[in-house]
Amino acid sequence: MSVIVTGATGHLGRLIVESLLRRDVPAAQIVALGRDVGRLTDLADRGVRVRAADYHDPDSLRDAFTDAEKLMFVSGSEVGQRVPQHRNVVTAARQAGVGLVAYTSITRADTSDMVLAGEHRVTEEDLRDSGLPYVLLRNSWYLENYTGQLATYLAHGVAGSAGDGRVSAATRADYAEAAAEVLTTEGHAGRVYELGGAAFTLTELAAEVSRQSGREVRYTDLPVPAYTELLVSAGVPEAYAAVLADADRGLARGELYAPVEDLEKLLGRRPTSLAEAIRAAR
Repeated sequence: MSVIVTGATGHLGRLIVESLLRRDVPAAQIVALGRDVGRLTDLADRGVRVRAADYHDPDSLRDAFTDAEKLMFVSGSEVGQRVPQHRNVVTAARQAGVGLVAYTSITRADTSDMVLAGEHRVTEEDLRDSGLPYVLLRNSWYLENYTGQLATYLAHGVAGSAGDGRVSAATRADYAEAAAEVLTTEGHAGRVYELGGAAFTLTELAAEVSRQSGREVRYTDLPVPAYTELLVSAGVPEAYAAVLADADRGLARGELYAPVEDLEKLLGRRPTSLAEAIRAAR
């Protein structure tokens, strides 16, 4: 088996490579892709094959996908650029005759009206039209989106536009392990997995931070424009702040909720909980 992992210089892609290695996939059968292969030197030292590839460069993708049996297609991070970038990946995979493409999409991509979901929906349609065997890993939010802000929560509280919506966030490591399960076992082609951990509201997030810190932390719900302004004032670029606030709007509508069963099934255990993630991040 030859497994190619795109975006291996990013958090999720790197964790997927590590999960494959832990499953005793021979390092020589794993190909880690990234724009800056210098960041993959340690993987190369462990026997993983390393290749340069850029979603903007179709030729680099065609070269990188040579001899691929399975492709772990980690979605790009450049919001607004992903449709043409992802189309390059799908085209190169079709030309290479890849046996299975596993794509990291977003929860409810086919019905969600979140800005982020639109780009994923187009890529899912491109995969269906390509004729390639594929599996969709529709990941909800990362728990790290929240645990990475603990210092801010303790200083200023939790803010957002999520109302009483529930988000099925899970750790990157759990999503990576689920992806590795799909890549190393059979019977996944044509499947759509809605992946997420035990759901919580942002009010419950604030309460858990309070419980573990011993300090009172509250959630403040804001209109989307006001939350966008708050993010901009905190240094987030305006365009990205608008996307994040729109995601909270989607969260309020249930568009980042996924039943936990799909992730539990792939992991063979319950996913890491919010409480466990906060405890580990403190």
